[in-house]
Amino acid sequence: MKIAVMSDIHGNMQALSAVMENIEEQECDKIFVLGDYAMAGPQPRDAIQFFMDKLNNKKYKMIQGNTDLMLAKYSEDLYDMLQDSAPIMADALKFDAKELDNMERAFLLTLPEKLEVTEGGVKFLLVHGSPRKNNEDILPDIRLDKVEEMLTGVKADVILCGHTHIPCGFQTRTKKTVINVGSVGRPFTPEPKACYLTIVVENGKCEYEHHFVEYDKNAAYEILRKRNFWGADVLANTLLNPEKRHF
Repeated sequence: MKIAVMSDIHGNMQALSAVMENIEEQECDKIFVLGDYAMAGPQPRDAIQFFMDKLNNKKYKMIQGNTDLMLAKYSEDLYDMLQDSAPIMADALKFDAKELDNMERAFLLTLPEKLEVTEGGVKFLLVHGSPRKNNEDILPDIRLDKVEEMLTGVKADVILCGHTHIPCGFQTRTKKTVINVGSVGRPFTPEPKACYLTIVVENGKCEYEHHFVEYDKNAAYEILRKRNFWGADVLANTLLNPEKRHF
């Protein structure tokens, strides 16, 4: 069995299309999606609708990301709170939330925060940030004891996460595997290609590979740059020249 795992699409349909084509070439049997489908990207509603169409497709397992919950439960209080720490993201959130219809909000709101899935004798836990919180970072330079602390009470063999937009992986002293699958739509790697993970599961064992996929970044840049919220040009530039995750 071969599983594709993706996260953090952020409305980047050019990147998603390229990744889906690559997944098809890889002949994956299952697709796990770890959230952050839409916010602050070129085409947020298109991305939501793409995954809404997969709700009844048994090939897909999907969970909610932190920005999905923010979009679904948008309020002026949330906007004001985010303005203090990340003003550009606050404006993107406000703009995107007001564009969504009730069905799109309901889709984001009703996705599970985390999900246990067993495939090929291996128990996977799908989370967005960490098993503890949907916005907790698992970054390449995090200490192993901090990762193990996040896994307290987790029974799964493999923990799959996203959120940071930076791929990495860990093997714990308790023989658990933790893999950050990176980002499809806004990668924060030196060469900003769309990133996703494949897992080959055979006889209860797994082989993992991150895939880095080229896509039409200039098209995505132009669409995002022209969106009518403050800071759209800054976010667009990160598709070409990643600098930092929060604005």
